[in-house]
Amino acid sequence: MAKYLVIVESPTKVKTIKKFLGSNYEVAASNGHVRDLPKSQLGVDVENDYEPKYITIRGKGDILASLRKSAKKADKVYLATDPDREGEAISWHLAQALKLDDSKMNRITFNEITKNAVKDSLKHAREIDMNLVNAQQARRILDRMVGYRISPLLWAKVKRGLSAGRVQSVALRIIADREDEINSFIPEEYWSLDADFTVPGEKKPLKAKFYGTDKKKMLLHNEEEVKEILAKLENAEYQVCDVKKGERVKKAPLPFTTSTLQQEASKVLNFSTQKTMRIAQQLYEGVDIKGNGTVGLITYLRTDSTRISEEADQAARTYVSENYGENYVAEGNNEAKKGTKKIQDAHEAIRPSDISRTPVLVKESLSRDQFRLYQLIWKRFTASRMANAVYETTQVKIQAGEYHFHVSASRLSFDGFMSVYVDDSAEKEENNVLLKGIGTDTVLNLKEFHPEQHFTQPPAHYTEAALVKTLEELGIGRPSTYAPTITTIIARRYVAKENKNLYMTELGEVVNSIMKQAFPSIVDVNFTAYLEALLDKVEEGTVKWKTVIRNFYPDLDELVKKAEKELEHVKIEDEVTDVICDKCGRNMVIKYGPHGKFLACPGFPECKNTKPYLEKIGVACPKCGKDIVIRKTKKGRKYYGCEDNPDCDYMSWQKPSGKLCPKCGTMLVEKGNKLVCPGEACNYVENK
Repeated sequence: MAKYLVIVESPTKVKTIKKFLGSNYEVAASNGHVRDLPKSQLGVDVENDYEPKYITIRGKGDILASLRKSAKKADKVYLATDPDREGEAISWHLAQALKLDDSKMNRITFNEITKNAVKDSLKHAREIDMNLVNAQQARRILDRMVGYRISPLLWAKVKRGLSAGRVQSVALRIIADREDEINSFIPEEYWSLDADFTVPGEKKPLKAKFYGTDKKKMLLHNEEEVKEILAKLENAEYQVCDVKKGERVKKAPLPFTTSTLQQEASKVLNFSTQKTMRIAQQLYEGVDIKGNGTVGLITYLRTDSTRISEEADQAARTYVSENYGENYVAEGNNEAKKGTKKIQDAHEAIRPSDISRTPVLVKESLSRDQFRLYQLIWKRFTASRMANAVYETTQVKIQAGEYHFHVSASRLSFDGFMSVYVDDSAEKEENNVLLKGIGTDTVLNLKEFHPEQHFTQPPAHYTEAALVKTLEELGIGRPSTYAPTITTIIARRYVAKENKNLYMTELGEVVNSIMKQAFPSIVDVNFTAYLEALLDKVEEGTVKWKTVIRNFYPDLDELVKKAEKELEHVKIEDEVTDVICDKCGRNMVIKYGPHGKFLACPGFPECKNTKPYLEKIGVACPKCGKDIVIRKTKKGRKYYGCEDNPDCDYMSWQKPSGKLCPKCGTMLVEKGNKLVCPGEACNYVENK
């Protein structure tokens, strides 16, 4: 009998796949990549047309020896790594490291780890796709060149333990730009005017919002404008002048892509992008389900496609019809409109491998987090094959002299997909009952007005979910890169994560500032998106991978050489302070560490004394008169507080100016080129 060897990446997959194949098949794992560029050097021969120098990854020798032994005994070797660029590259590296003969070697891929999918892949074995491999090689080498040429330069010239990366530096800049927007944002005052009316025969009041005149909507900028309108409405009659009834359709959601899964898991489950990918990987590779053994519960998790296979689509429609009724089945095919085609569209969207395996059926076999993520994926996919939800809408216009008030209400008349999946934007039912009895010419009695002052809000801080969405919209990174990019900038303490929000740390501000100054193209959003598009063209086979490298490296080399000269001007010597080391009596100096500035004794290594560094800003605390200093939260976010903390609790996220507000006496803070009063009820602003 013929003997076959199937090589996968993960030991978990070995367990899942083994039970699908007969005794003639041996299944083994490579435990991820087996070869890579060396850590100790650039690993790219710049003089020899950018030829990469691959070496066996430390610790993989025994695995490769075992795989070689198995490969020699086998009549055929099937390389079954993940169905994307990275997986294709791992297969190619395996083929090289194991010195596999072309006649003996086969590449197979499957989008889900099920018996049918695995067996079907064996019938469609192919050669390794070198376009995919080359796209991965190009990305790896571009990233290596940026990291290995810029990081040592920053370390040598600026002495701050800094490092740079091709995609992470752009992500950092995006966050920094948003912080700048927030810090320079000046709130603007506006008002709303609501009214409560009593309706004949009804106990509950009807709430309506001020709209403007019959012709146009009016914005209320200040209290004077509101008072003027209220004065004109003093003896007004309130009569319904128009009632419009209609229907609004809420479309069923698309099934998940990597990006939308990360966003939704963050919003609904409070998962980080890294946690979402880790748990999704477990669900994809296989979980031990009682009575079924190890089963792959979802399809491949790295995709930006919303496409679904015909077989899965049909199974879902049958399931919906049998469990909810024929009228709940979607009419058309729910897919994203084809715009610029991305390569991963060869994959399907993320979905359950078997829709009949409902979350309730597998709950006992899953951990709490696995269950919650699987339930989210299952519900979203099921909803994507269901009919749209339908709302009955009513719009009422109320005439009051020359002005109009509006009321809008909606009632869910057919829940459709919402019987399975409801997202954050689900409508709330308001005034449904009241609006039924109202018709044109109904006269209303005014109960009371509710004028309210508001201020415009600055843009929100990025969350992981919002950053993933932005990176995807800008064409930066790909499904496999979102989570590691965010994880890296947090791990390197360039960004602090507090209550889901991402904030720049002092260290992050320094890195971003230097990258913008010395390497503007590397942190340019459009340039990075252009490189991603080129990598896609390499994958399509329309651009040679070395052409991308040849065009990129000389410019990078020039920037590095230029920075080697110019960055000398920003080299920061240790600043001597008047703080005396209490161990040896020397004047302590300011040093930089992973968390930012700290005080250290210049007598190191004889004296290893260190202290926290509290930088004074030259402004007295408005509460106790002592100095205000720059402090940091535990995670590294900068704020301004009193040096006498915890005895004095003064703190501000914006820099205090030392000047008091002439209207309310609160200390003004700096926002861009303005001084702003942080008092909630005060809107005082002046130029610096």
